[in-house]
Amino acid sequence: MEGVAVVCVLFIQTVSMGNCCSDVSSGAGAIAGVGGTAAISSARGTTNDAVDYYLKSRGFNGLFSHIELSFCASNLRDRDVLSKSDPMVVVYRKEKDETLSEVYRSEVVLNSLAPKWIKKFTLAYHFETVQTFLFRVYDVDTQYQNSKEEMLKLDQQQFLGEATCVLSEIITKSTKTITLELKRKEGVAAQTQHHHGKLIIHAEESLASKITTEIVFRCSSLESKDLFSKSDPFLVVSKIVEQGTPIPVSKTEVLKNNLNPIWKPLFLSVQQAGSKDSPLIIECSDFNSNGKHSLIGKVQKSLSDLEKLHLTGQGINLSLPTTGAGQSKVLKSQLFVDKFTETVQHTFLEYLASGFELSFMVAVDFTASNGNPRLPDSLHYIDPSGHLNAYQRAIVDVGEVLQFYDSDKRFPAWGFGARPIDSPVSHCFNLNGSSSYSEVDGIQGIMTSYTSALFNVSLAGPTLFGPVINSAAMIASQSLAQGSRRYYVLLIITDGVITDLQETKDALVSASDLPLSMLIVGVGGADFKEMEILDADRGERLESSSGRVASRDIVQFVALRDVQHGQVSVVQALLAELPSQFLTYMRIRNMKPVPL
Repeated sequence: MEGVAVVCVLFIQTVSMGNCCSDVSSGAGAIAGVGGTAAISSARGTTNDAVDYYLKSRGFNGLFSHIELSFCASNLRDRDVLSKSDPMVVVYRKEKDETLSEVYRSEVVLNSLAPKWIKKFTLAYHFETVQTFLFRVYDVDTQYQNSKEEMLKLDQQQFLGEATCVLSEIITKSTKTITLELKRKEGVAAQTQHHHGKLIIHAEESLASKITTEIVFRCSSLESKDLFSKSDPFLVVSKIVEQGTPIPVSKTEVLKNNLNPIWKPLFLSVQQAGSKDSPLIIECSDFNSNGKHSLIGKVQKSLSDLEKLHLTGQGINLSLPTTGAGQSKVLKSQLFVDKFTETVQHTFLEYLASGFELSFMVAVDFTASNGNPRLPDSLHYIDPSGHLNAYQRAIVDVGEVLQFYDSDKRFPAWGFGARPIDSPVSHCFNLNGSSSYSEVDGIQGIMTSYTSALFNVSLAGPTLFGPVINSAAMIASQSLAQGSRRYYVLLIITDGVITDLQETKDALVSASDLPLSMLIVGVGGADFKEMEILDADRGERLESSSGRVASRDIVQFVALRDVQHGQVSVVQALLAELPSQFLTYMRIRNMKPVPL
């Protein structure tokens, strides 16, 4: 595998079926920026734990960048008799159920078989979702050329060709450019003329995605919300969306027992704010470990307003909503901006364009608590109708996102907690049955090996994670020593409570210094409280048995039952933090996205 591989990391022990290479102590310790900003804050020493959970409970999720797509074409079909075609591009978003929704139309370029369209298609790139688009090129009939593009009826224009691709396929290329062969519509009989030309698409990340503000906030004379101590204040910055709903976009750490706090720098990209003049709500709250934080006061200002406050050195009074509609009480507490600077930060997409890759790995729980795979009530039951079980669904859903970031698409796949034929119980065996290598070809290779393994191992136990994590860490460590541009992410799918919690913590703390992240999906009805301990989102960063604290959060845990009926998919919940974890690692190690 070349480039930086993101591996969903799970480690596995040696067996005959195949060998695998064998600051804050309280919930108040966190609250750094979200998405790309979280990485910056963590890299500079601010932890990223407690309020991440607070923000997620209010619906904030994921990291995105604004992308501009530019279009040109070559060798288009000539459908006009006395002149050349007059082409226009129409873009559709393609959903999983194959339904199409139109999202963009270019202008019409007159008399050209190699047009370069000027109008850009601006969209939000979301790492955690597969964004598939269909591109169609039409020759606009002469009688309609004075009409506005959005008013044109496409069934009255001549179809020139179509192509489809996933946005990730474009942005992972070093040139951020892809050339697609235009084809006839699906289901339409072949024409005598076979060529339809080519469509060239170039992606450019908007400057607003890269400009980041560094802000140091200070408050004075805060009111105490606690009976026997002073407040534990933190700030949350939210932007206001079209519906008027505030969406959290960044936050500070919690400062315990302090009514005149000065927080560590908060980082907020202009893109996250919307623009420098977009209104932001800044809320100061008293942190409570039960998640029910008490609002101390708030203000509404834009980035431009905050910059002016910094330049003048003036403060602004916080206010507190009262029972009257639209009424608020002005407090004596004030908010100050001690620092306001703008810098250009390297983005996740810039690292991808410079050759870094995310390499997918998967580890599957084969312990006996899953039930007999041959019975329909088993979590491992293979349904003859083709309906995927929970393990298969997790592999497919996560794998179909990450596969685009791994150039060779060869994925290590392991099992644990089972007894291979004529062997003792293993906590790391190659899913493909090989004794020498663990990689399989593509997502389908993982699925085939998983099904095969179910008929070649005896489910056993106990559920141990430590060996798997240590093995993955060894791979990541070797890759780092070789100077590879790889980041590893391991997907662990399990149904049970781990029995080596402290050993797992030790392994994770040690691995937090490596280019490695771990995704855990809990399936079935087990009590997953211990899994949630491994995920630092609820406040406490992991601490090893020797007292060492993890340098960063590398775990994301999701219980399938908690999200399968919600608006957020398992994949979105699992992968939302991955770009942030990646950027945190790169910035801690001062690794730059040097162009190839």
